[in-house]
Amino acid sequence: MWSKSWVLTQIWQDVLFLHWPVPPKDLEQYIPQELQLDLYENNAWLSAVLFKVNGQRLRFLPPFPGVGSHLQLNVRTYVTYNGMKGIYFFNLDVTNHFIVQLATKGGLSYRHSKISIKQKENHFSFTSLYHGAPDERLKISFQPIASEISSSTFDKWLVERYHSWSKWKSSLFRIDIDHMPWQLQRVHINIESNTLAPFVKESIQGIQPIAHYSKSKKARIFSPKVETGFKKA
Repeated sequence: MWSKSWVLTQIWQDVLFLHWPVPPKDLEQYIPQELQLDLYENNAWLSAVLFKVNGQRLRFLPPFPGVGSHLQLNVRTYVTYNGMKGIYFFNLDVTNHFIVQLATKGGLSYRHSKISIKQKENHFSFTSLYHGAPDERLKISFQPIASEISSSTFDKWLVERYHSWSKWKSSLFRIDIDHMPWQLQRVHINIESNTLAPFVKESIQGIQPIAHYSKSKKARIFSPKVETGFKKA
């Protein structure tokens, strides 16, 4: 897909996507000024994506002991930059302290959180807690429906994203990823507690999200690229 070489590979397992419509005015002040919200039917969309990371390694190297796997929860929205569609991450919560220390030095919004996933047959229980001001918690159980779905245009709009942007100091940089298209399943969910994204004025607490599940995906991640030629519409 890309002419340049990837630098990191990961396997994402038991991926659950949760998507909420949000008024654009509630998010636009929290993204870098160079980016524009990518809207669908006049709504911005806030997503939480939770999954297991396995097989993480640098190109040409075996996995490092202790950092090859972890649990992760991403909170993100959809953006464009000079006509290119992608993602802006508000935070990426992980269970590995070393990954947080390494990533934050490069300007990425990684945080250490207490995350657990339990599985009994086809039923999953997920809990995440980030201690902050205020605390952010997600407690959810879910059960994928066996058959894969034929993804609609909207489904693809939500999940098929291959670029993300971050702001570090005065520079905007982009990270590209490459993987095969998502094979999605519908999923039954039960949200017991949700205090994610406390900056959203109209809380997503108590609102049932659109949900998708995917069993596994191997991804390749490319080195960051500093953006130039900023054009604000």
